[in-house]
Amino acid sequence: MKTKPVILSLALLVVGTPLLADDDCDDPVANWQPRENLRQKLESEGWKVYRIKVDDGCYEVKGLAPEGYRAEASFAPASLKLMEMEREEDDDDDDDNDDRGYGNQMREGAQGNGQAPAPSNGIVKGRPTVTVE
Repeated sequence: MKTKPVILSLALLVVGTPLLADDDCDDPVANWQPRENLRQKLESEGWKVYRIKVDDGCYEVKGLAPEGYRAEASFAPASLKLMEMEREEDDDDDDDNDDRGYGNQMREGAQGNGQAPAPSNGIVKGRPTVTVE
């Protein structure tokens, strides 16, 4: 009766191994194309490139995708093939606090005495904050 759990465990191990595979790029450095080649390729496709860096053996690009949204994408450095792309959410709420009820006060306070006044009751009215992981 104990063979059934062992067989089930081995089956899950064999099936689950590809799910745990690393998504890092493994191109030999000698075969890498220059970052400028990737920048030119993406800009010709309509991207606005903000930054290209190396992360986990891939070129990681942050920029504005041709469709108009901010994105972070990974490319294989030898072939410049897209490996993964994530759409980045706008963080405009951090810069513009008017919808929370104290943005104008902060601007007025900055013009008046150089300090932003705190909300009188310590509670900031507005949208609840949500953390997405």
